[in-house]
Amino acid sequence: MHELILHHYPNSPFAEKARLMLGFKQLSWRSVSIPPVMPKPDLTALTGGYRRTPVLQVGADIYCDTALIARRLEAEKATPPLYPEGLEFIVSGFAAWADRELFQHAVSLAFQDEALAQRFAGLPAEALQGFLADRAALFSGGTLSRLPLVQARQQWPTLMARLQEQLGREIGDFLFGEASLADFAVAHPLWFLCAVPATAGLVDAYPAVSAWLGRVRGFGHGSHDELPAPEAIEIARAATPAPLPEGEGLALEGFAPGQRVLVAATDYGVDPVHGELVHAGVEALILRREDPRAGVVHVHLPRLGYRIEAA
Repeated sequence: MHELILHHYPNSPFAEKARLMLGFKQLSWRSVSIPPVMPKPDLTALTGGYRRTPVLQVGADIYCDTALIARRLEAEKATPPLYPEGLEFIVSGFAAWADRELFQHAVSLAFQDEALAQRFAGLPAEALQGFLADRAALFSGGTLSRLPLVQARQQWPTLMARLQEQLGREIGDFLFGEASLADFAVAHPLWFLCAVPATAGLVDAYPAVSAWLGRVRGFGHGSHDELPAPEAIEIARAATPAPLPEGEGLALEGFAPGQRVLVAATDYGVDPVHGELVHAGVEALILRREDPRAGVVHVHLPRLGYRIEAA
């Protein structure tokens, strides 16, 4: 049984989503610190080019995107569930909306000048310029464009009012009664805004939302310790990818197992992963690839929100 290894950095909103899910599941994990900006040679040795944060490693299996990481954690430990019975579609659909729409608004608000100045206080000006240049590259070539700040400010009260209304109608402490993936998907953009005074008021102005966020953060991050990146790569090299899911998988029109393909996100961070398609499931595509440092790995990428092409 391989350990769970999370490749992340402290200030990443999506990494906070993954850390909270690990805490919710009360799982133990190893923490590999990665740079917040490119290049990320240790990470891409495992992923084959995927650069977004975080990435979950389990031996020689590499899971990209928190939507897929959530499903891997659910397989690791079924209770408490991220997808409560009878709410699976509602929870996954709501989480997808939050990861895109709510996050897009939060990023626009968090990148206003005053907030950036507070976030990068004490660091050289070159650090801020490097970060902004990296994020411009991250959002280049995809379908998701930066939401204008004026529009984000105008629409934010509507989003928060809807969230507050939902919390007021549920019997229970969370969005749909019991905690689920939906809570963690909504929490991480708000956590990002709360990190600096310039934007914290955008959450604090809504008492029910602020109290709910405190409850979600109360799950903590689980038990973890640090792991150097070279050791994580060596763990992958020494391991064998887990057996492929049983059955023939779900047909993928125009593609067949064993074919060389590239898979890339369509919204942002569109750097492609090249490899041999070994499985196409309902939720995930699995590529086999070989790296000089990491050896043979299976890279798991979501089916939704990603494109696949012949290499």
